[in-house]
Amino acid sequence: MTKQESAEANRRRYEALRAVGQGAAPAALPAATAIDAAPIGPGAVIDSETVPAGWYHTVRLRRGEALRVSDSSGRSSVSMIGWCEKDMSERLNCADTAKIQWSAALSKGRVILTDMGRVFLSLIEDTSGAHDLLVGGSTPASALAAYGVPARNTHENFLAAASKLGLGLRDIPPCVTFFAPVSLDADGRFGWDGMRKKAGDFVDLRAEMDVVLVLSNCAHPTDPARPAASGPVTLVRHRAPPPAPGDPCRTRSPEIVRAFEFTDRLHA
Repeated sequence: MTKQESAEANRRRYEALRAVGQGAAPAALPAATAIDAAPIGPGAVIDSETVPAGWYHTVRLRRGEALRVSDSSGRSSVSMIGWCEKDMSERLNCADTAKIQWSAALSKGRVILTDMGRVFLSLIEDTSGAHDLLVGGSTPASALAAYGVPARNTHENFLAAASKLGLGLRDIPPCVTFFAPVSLDADGRFGWDGMRKKAGDFVDLRAEMDVVLVLSNCAHPTDPARPAASGPVTLVRHRAPPPAPGDPCRTRSPEIVRAFEFTDRLHA
């Protein structure tokens, strides 16, 4: 086989895998969680924290625990980064999260991966489905544009949180932002669909390894509101039910099954 024939064969294989991944994944995803559904039992709550607009919070989750991120006002966006607690050189990876699932759309039933191909977090409940893997968090410049004056922003929040963990700029990965209804138009430009945000939205993130998370409650760079609108968010750490047989996060595709097998070996 010539080099060109090999490249063409690899391209055909890629296109076949993409067709299967993009065709099967949406059909296998569960419906969004209703806002009044999935209450957390009082005996399951470990701790709770309210994060004011502009501020951040660091959370440690044990494998099997979950974090509920709630936007009671419907005006906030929450950017998140994180690391494997046992080896903080392993971190959340937005690019692999999109690549392995053939989609940059995060919603209930999908997972967030690390740069080592392991499953970091599973989205076990989600009322929104309006989350951003592509744009990233706010910066001093975007915060100035949003508020008209210098303001707290995600870039500086992440730097402050990382320094308290003994980490630096090189340790901060690209972030995922929840409650950020970013879309792409036909010309490849980012847009903002504010109609997809609503008061009471929440997402439950189940830890598939021991993790350290930093969550920043700052206005998203593409949110057109001027001055930027935001409000407090609530973080509730709780004990998640163990995955049931056929759990949609763990079984949705062959690629995800392999990622979980790789992850579970850490805890065998």
